[in-house]
Amino acid sequence: MALGAASLTWNTQAEDYLWPEFRGPGKQGHSSANNVPTQWSNTKNLDWKIETGLAGWASPVVSHESIILAGSKEEGDQLTLHVASFKLSDGSLNWEKQVFAPSADIVKQRHSKNSHASCTPILADGKIYAHFGHFGTCALDLETGTILWQKVIDYKPVHGNGGSPALVEGLLVFSVDGNSDPAVYALNADTGDIAWKTTRHSSASKKFSFSTPLVVEVNHQKQIISPGSGMVGAYAVKDGNLIWQVRYGEGYSVIPRPILHNNKLFIGTGYNKPNLLAIRLTEETGDLTDTHISWETNKSAPHTPSMIAVNGGLYFISDNGILTCANPDTGEVYWSERVRGNYSSSPVAVGNNIYWISESGKVTIIEANTKTFTVIAENDLEERTLASPAVLDNTLLIRTQEYLWKITKQ
Repeated sequence: MALGAASLTWNTQAEDYLWPEFRGPGKQGHSSANNVPTQWSNTKNLDWKIETGLAGWASPVVSHESIILAGSKEEGDQLTLHVASFKLSDGSLNWEKQVFAPSADIVKQRHSKNSHASCTPILADGKIYAHFGHFGTCALDLETGTILWQKVIDYKPVHGNGGSPALVEGLLVFSVDGNSDPAVYALNADTGDIAWKTTRHSSASKKFSFSTPLVVEVNHQKQIISPGSGMVGAYAVKDGNLIWQVRYGEGYSVIPRPILHNNKLFIGTGYNKPNLLAIRLTEETGDLTDTHISWETNKSAPHTPSMIAVNGGLYFISDNGILTCANPDTGEVYWSERVRGNYSSSPVAVGNNIYWISESGKVTIIEANTKTFTVIAENDLEERTLASPAVLDNTLLIRTQEYLWKITKQ
């Protein structure tokens, strides 16, 4: 999947799984699955639907035989964090493991759109890596649920946790962007020990953000791309040294995961007024703010959902449902249309179809076409969801507030 001088890096161990992390095997929402349903209801193309018993917006990840979910439970003042494994065949429970039981004094107020388990796990090398922000990070055995290690990094979040980790060269990397002292951390994936910590230096007055890193390769050098408040940085895998940065002022609470297309990195800059930036990737280092932004727009840019590039178009949706298709090279808008609902989950592309899920559970499937806005199908789950879906051959997996759905073409 080389893209000129810049390409995505692939974790071959994670590739052994059907949908191993947030936004799938390629980390950008693309699926090569076949025969994926476009229409369903409670009586059509629904293989099964189960109550999970776990609260949270972490997206499902999938091995060949099981679906892994992270979630939380609350009894009175006690919050517990859990990882569970369900059979892909029928949704029955393989196992469930309590991994953290944080004391009440660190269970801070979270945003109404957030959950205590919003970070999506990673599957690799027979292990599950589950991250719960300031509550802790852990690794479990995929087959048995045995806890292999646990690590808690103490910091003060704002609005709860959110950003999922990335796995690269035996390191689990994630942002720790709370109300002060923002940083990027790397843990040893075998032990949970801190391999390195790099402090972010940003002029943004609000330091908290929630983005998931993306690992890219620029002329054979891997870079960890991690957006935070006021800046996006590229960090060296070995030691976390800052390779380059692009500043964007007071943007904070940055959520979308970056995507890479044709040597350009696309990021959102968060609140209050989000921008979408196209950053040209080269071997140059240092502050690239004045030289490497190819184009930018604040028109209908997303606060929360990640973007997707398909068939020569860059597609993005604002949180209030303005869906735009633009030229990824120039930013020229091909078309922009309103789709009913509010949006937080990130889209997935299957062939020429792109799936968009609203917060109320309405799924709109459009054709990836730069010339016209064409709706292929609409389906309504009729339940709130902020989780992004997982896609397999013949199957769509969607987590809603109470249920996990396996939609299978029949």
